[in-house]
Amino acid sequence: MNASASFPERALTGIEGLDDVLGGGLPRNRLYLVQGDPGVGKTTLGLQFLRAAAQRGERALYVTLSESREEIEDVVRSHGWDLGGIEVYEHTPADLLGTQEPTSIFHPAEVELGDTVRTLLDVVERVQPGCLVFDSLSELRLLASDPLRYRREILSLKQYFAGRKTTVLLLDDRTTDAGDRQLQSLCHGVLQLETDLPDYGAERRRVRVAKLRGVKFRGGYHDYTIHTGGIEVYPRLVASEHRTEFHGGQFTSGVAALDSLVGGGLDRGTNVALIGPAGVGKSVVATRFLFAAAERGETVAMFVFEETLPVLFERSRGLGMDLRPHVESGRILIQTVDPAELAPNEFVHRVRDAVENHGARLVLIDSLIGYLNSMPGERFLVLQLHELLTYLSQKGVTTLLVAVQHGMLASALAPGLDISYLADTVLLFRYFEHAGRIRQAVSVFKRRSGAHERSIRELTLGGPDGIRISEPLTQFRGLLTGVPIHEGGDDD
Repeated sequence: MNASASFPERALTGIEGLDDVLGGGLPRNRLYLVQGDPGVGKTTLGLQFLRAAAQRGERALYVTLSESREEIEDVVRSHGWDLGGIEVYEHTPADLLGTQEPTSIFHPAEVELGDTVRTLLDVVERVQPGCLVFDSLSELRLLASDPLRYRREILSLKQYFAGRKTTVLLLDDRTTDAGDRQLQSLCHGVLQLETDLPDYGAERRRVRVAKLRGVKFRGGYHDYTIHTGGIEVYPRLVASEHRTEFHGGQFTSGVAALDSLVGGGLDRGTNVALIGPAGVGKSVVATRFLFAAAERGETVAMFVFEETLPVLFERSRGLGMDLRPHVESGRILIQTVDPAELAPNEFVHRVRDAVENHGARLVLIDSLIGYLNSMPGERFLVLQLHELLTYLSQKGVTTLLVAVQHGMLASALAPGLDISYLADTVLLFRYFEHAGRIRQAVSVFKRRSGAHERSIRELTLGGPDGIRISEPLTQFRGLLTGVPIHEGGDDD
């Protein structure tokens, strides 16, 4: 029997990506713990959870022990929301003491934890919420005289809500390690929010489901961002969940010699690596395939890490490939990516959106160096890239990967970035010198899906198609070294 069948009813969190990670939301009528340091977005998550409940017509209650109602309203306004359908109860010293004395309720010598809990439960009895958020448990912990008493009070809360139809989120700042472990053992599920500060660029936030009883969820870390409108979670990609059937075929470039070189065209559902030094023509050749597909009415996507849009448009237009009309019509989707501001799973989410929501069938990632820079310190870059390429292949999407090699004539990729074994087809670009001119050569040395030319051809930028591909360079020996030997015949 499916493990999740024991809890058929789910409470959606209001965060689509998080509900996907949870396998459809949180099982109803249980107690959950949301842990994280200050600033990770616990309050925002709690408010999104209650907004989703209110939109379903359920009673929603937000109990704040650490922030004022005014501060909560500021958070709500910052996201363009309102508190419609959500009741906010602000617990103040006067609520408990019945005096106007400025004594803090959070001092254990003056205020008993049991009295505080009873006051809060009176509010719950009055509102009868279907979804409830306590923010935060740190204040309750400070009221307890010792960890044992604190645990007993949390256990009593769990028992109190066990017989009620209420889904409860307890927000906790993780002020003590011992408290964290105690809470995790008592709660039905635990969400951990974390922030990572790279040496350069914006902070990276990620969430992990540390525990969820009786439910199959997607494990591991999942990136998320906080922006106007709330939290957006980008689930870790699992390619095996996206198997689909697709029709075969090829993407042609419209340049007969180039198509002949790659065996007639790029096969659908494969990935193609374009490898060579900077400026050799890799991006132009890749753009030629995308432009030709857009001319035929297909939707394609470009993810550009190094080049700005004005430069890309001007360069392409100068080579006879005017991208603007196709961008305006929606046939070409272009996104410039800032590596310092992008989390790995967020990039994957953008690629998935282009494929699943916009129908892109040809995707360009230019370049892998930029992709690597978006994940400084990531130890599993190639593994994550393999998962992305497998997903795209299963969707019938052809992927173009531009990989820059070190030096003008060097044959080594950046350390740890040899993706040639992942690629189904590899186009190799080289500079070579002849007759006092620097020239470019292109060849194909791998194609899993069929035969391809073994010849080396000269690549020249320009002409009506943007590029010109010569006949095979049969008069040269040692072209791939960069300094070939001319063995006679026409120099051109």
